[in-house]
Amino acid sequence: MAAGMTGSGLFHLVRPQSYDWMIPPELGPARPWVLGSGVAELATAALLAVPATRRAGGWAALAVLIGVLPAHGQTLRAFRRQPAKLAVAVARIPFQVPMIQAALR
Repeated sequence: MAAGMTGSGLFHLVRPQSYDWMIPPELGPARPWVLGSGVAELATAALLAVPATRRAGGWAALAVLIGVLPAHGQTLRAFRRQPAKLAVAVARIPFQVPMIQAALR
């Protein structure tokens, strides 16, 4: 989980434009949310990587995983008229469950 969060966090910071469209417009400007989530993922990865802070990292991972749910909703909204992309977006959502379970472990 630490490696995945590191990769995702870095990608958020290096290529934020790849994520901007996923931020619901109701949340305001996308870029601060994208960059903030990248920083949160990197901080979470660091907590998970150190045995002494792993428990806190699990709770932080849970918060990050719950925090990205609006992005999943925005993805569904964006692809509602594109059946193939919508199917992929819908298929991604159940993967949140094992990731949340891993964070809780």
